[in-house]
Amino acid sequence: MATIFSTCYLFLPMILSLFPTTLCATVVEDLKNLHQPPGFNSTILSNCLKNPSLRYCSSSPIMDFDEIFKFTIVASHLCNESKNPNCVESFPKVDLRNRPNIAPLYLSFDFFWKYCPFTIMSIDFSNNSIKGGFPTDVFFCTQIHSLDLSINAFSGDIPIQSFSSFTNLTFLNLSYNYFSESKLSDSQFFKRFNSSSFLHSGALLDQKRFTVKAVVLLVCFPILVIFMVICLVWLCFQRPDFLPSKLQRGRRFTPAILKAATDGFSNKYLVGMSDVVHIYKGILRDGTEVKIEMYWDDISRDSYRRFVDECEVLSKLHHKNLVRVLGWCKSRKFRAIITEWTREENVEMWLSGSGSPWKHRVKVLMGVVECMRYMQKEWPEIDYELDTSSILLSDKMEPLISRFKVGDHNRNQRKIHRFGIFLLEMILNKKVEEELDGGDAGFIRNMRNLNHGDLQQMIDERMEVTETNFEQVKQALSLGLMCIDESISEKPSLGMILNSVARAYKTSLVLPSANLRTFKGHMPLQTN
Repeated sequence: MATIFSTCYLFLPMILSLFPTTLCATVVEDLKNLHQPPGFNSTILSNCLKNPSLRYCSSSPIMDFDEIFKFTIVASHLCNESKNPNCVESFPKVDLRNRPNIAPLYLSFDFFWKYCPFTIMSIDFSNNSIKGGFPTDVFFCTQIHSLDLSINAFSGDIPIQSFSSFTNLTFLNLSYNYFSESKLSDSQFFKRFNSSSFLHSGALLDQKRFTVKAVVLLVCFPILVIFMVICLVWLCFQRPDFLPSKLQRGRRFTPAILKAATDGFSNKYLVGMSDVVHIYKGILRDGTEVKIEMYWDDISRDSYRRFVDECEVLSKLHHKNLVRVLGWCKSRKFRAIITEWTREENVEMWLSGSGSPWKHRVKVLMGVVECMRYMQKEWPEIDYELDTSSILLSDKMEPLISRFKVGDHNRNQRKIHRFGIFLLEMILNKKVEEELDGGDAGFIRNMRNLNHGDLQQMIDERMEVTETNFEQVKQALSLGLMCIDESISEKPSLGMILNSVARAYKTSLVLPSANLRTFKGHMPLQTN
């Protein structure tokens, strides 16, 4: 028992062991009914011999053992009422905030505060509407770090000099009480706390400094709010890319965004221009590279509305073989359409450059047909250009259809015809569209009447046609001729074209790569 007393400075273990029903009663009942256990006085004296610094050991001239015993009873109750996690081992805080029924009672036990346990670091009696003078008994707990007496009805003078005993106090709150006016600025102790510790308490800080702070707060805070509102409005209308994505205005870009993306429309970002159109490469705030087509033309309001409507529709297109439209912009001087950045190389440039083998050309055809199928199914009202100069190539050699027209309900047969021309130009070493100026019937007739040697000469030799893939090339030529033949009653459907190209693409992936000998034989071109 003596060990418990000397290590914990509390008597709760003794109370719990000798009177197990103690905590079921109220503190008032226990103070009335409980009596000292045998050996209590000798235990107190033994503790004082081992630890003379205990507060009850310094009581003089004679120890009041009855008072010390009452202290142990109040300590046991108060520790549990404060919801300390383990009162047998420690009593770190007095926390009776929002407990108006019992807080005044515990504050009135002066014999408890007289022997305030050294383990208590925090005292909180806030929000209890306690009336009376300043509770000076708390000054016995000189070791505390925190004292909160706010939101009560304490009145009278604040004992300024007594606070000097709180050498470790770091938090103080006397706000919302009715103390008499006390000028705290004369005490060095209170300079460690700011005005929030004394709001509506009656205490007076440095009046001059307080007035300056109040004026600064009343003047500067509204100015700060107005400035923040102006900045927010500016961001919403000029630089919405700084706002969270949920607050941004969809696909509409502002001139300020484009100016920032191109370093003030610097020439180093200018990749092409004409009298009406300037094309820039831009980098958005999130690092996205974009292509900005700026049109320096003066259009009517109706034309601009149609321009916006078209951009709205085009920005909804999502396919791996379409150049993605990110948005648009309108200012008093120009209008712009913003798309994802792609390589400037188109199919025509690719075909005229270094050798492009057959399997790569079939891959391009496959991407174009898949995109045509998507557009036919999802966006039949949008027309697009199908020629080698308008279809771009991505870094992964994927074809990208880049030119569109909204509201042009072009017949599907016309799109099949244009694909036929594109297919033939992918195989032959000439511009088929120029050959058709004299009529497609003559071109088709000439192609079908070619002898074997002439057919071999017309096929682009850079494809490296081999014995293995020559049959595929012939079938592709036949398909292209069927697509442009206006004399037949029913052209190939898009589904049929997709199946044919898909078979060719699949076969090109599994063909042996060792057989690179160019085919020199003579095989007739089948067109049916």
